[in-house]
Amino acid sequence: MYSDITGIILAGGKSSRMGVNKSFLKIGEKTIIEHITKLMKSIFNEVIIITNTVEEYAYLQFPMYEDIYKGKGPMGGIHSGLINSKTEKNFVISCDVPLMTKEMIEFIVEYESDKSVKFCEAAGYHQPMAGYYTKTILTELEITITSNNKNIEKPFHHFLMKINSEIIHPQKLSFYKDEIFFNVNEPKDYEWLTAKHKFYGG
Repeated sequence: MYSDITGIILAGGKSSRMGVNKSFLKIGEKTIIEHITKLMKSIFNEVIIITNTVEEYAYLQFPMYEDIYKGKGPMGGIHSGLINSKTEKNFVISCDVPLMTKEMIEFIVEYESDKSVKFCEAAGYHQPMAGYYTKTILTELEITITSNNKNIEKPFHHFLMKINSEIIHPQKLSFYKDEIFFNVNEPKDYEWLTAKHKFYGG
């Protein structure tokens, strides 16, 4: 259990491709957000939720904060999380990765690096939505969020490369599976996920 790292859950996605709020899709008897909050609370003493629909998540009884800069996607959520966190070190996770495990989170947190951001390259993609972030990036993050640079096609990816993030390759770990980073975006993803709900152990 980490007392010097805050767990930040991003629950503010529009879920446009899913058609409904994916946070409240059920896997077994629990919703995705309930699985994520249980996981994070088993690792971090302090867990906060970033959402622009606070009333929907009030029943979970976690501290909640809205985006300071709305409509900025994951960068806006991470920014608000870091601003409202009480610790220098933080672990950010979105409700897009419901099969994330305690072992993987602890591996990322403990991975030796002097860089301000750490996340995995796994399942064929960079996976910054399950990553370690420190407050030292806040100034550069705010500059990126408030920039009107139309030449940047993917500002979040550009930002992560600009600050020289630590890219971790976890494939040789005994507990590694591509499925840990499975991303739920569309109805077909949810269908696959419900077929695999046994991963949660009920």
